Amino acid sequence: MTGSPVEMITGYLRLLPAPNPGPMTLDGTNTWIVGDPSRGSVVVVDPGPKDQDHLDSIMGICARGIAEIVITHRHHDHSEAASVLADRAGCRVWAADPAYRVGDAALEDGTAIAVPGAELVAIATPGHTSDSFSLLLSGADGRRWLLTGDMVLGRGTTVITHPDGDLAAYLRSLDVMEAAVAEHGVQQILPGHGPRASEPLQLLRSYRTHRLERLEQVRAALAAGARTPAEVVALVYADIDPRVRPAAEQSVSAQLDYLSGRSLE
Repeated sequence: MTGSPVEMITGYLRLLPAPNPGPMTLDGTNTWIVGDPSRGSVVVVDPGPKDQDHLDSIMGICARGIAEIVITHRHHDHSEAASVLADRAGCRVWAADPAYRVGDAALEDGTAIAVPGAELVAIATPGHTSDSFSLLLSGADGRRWLLTGDMVLGRGTTVITHPDGDLAAYLRSLDVMEAAVAEHGVQQILPGHGPRASEPLQLLRSYRTHRLERLEQVRAALAAGARTPAEVVALVYADIDPRVRPAAEQSVSAQLDYLSGRSLE
């Protein structure tokens, strides 16, 4: 594989898509490089899969070093390269899940990491997975951004990865993200996959609407006699790409738990 070209968004923000496109990863995992690499060491968010060209590209961009690595959640398309990159860069890996940390780097709600030209603050947003975090990026230029991992994508909607993911937690996290966007004047959502979103409040509200509409469709499928996730998917997701059917069944399982009251409270 060969790496993708880097997009310089501001002096303190760069996007390097990983070369792992697919039905679940869209154009590939978005690796975000936060901080001005001409001024000092920076932070790499979601280094992606263990692809040598991609790792070389990251190292080449971070000319003055990598201070920290942060992963938004444990899924391998975001985290697989983290320990390898940390080894090369001599830095820590911040993660909510202890199994993915390198060094003393427990990612918690409110964790703040300063970089040249900006600051990252972690916000707990479980739902897609139990360990999902978003990151509020505040630039010295006054601009605000929200990195959302797989909680919100740049195109389409995300999966609730049952049983680790949870729909009640996901809906609460949408509220948390919406509050952060409103409070801090976030201008763009920076997703884990797909393009940047320039109308964050509208996108978050559309995600909530989509989830509630899906719940109504699941209720209707149950009323029509469906009982298993596969049966619900056959009725509700009739035109689905077969390659993402297992993901749809995970989301339906989460919806069934939510409707039965088994979802996290």
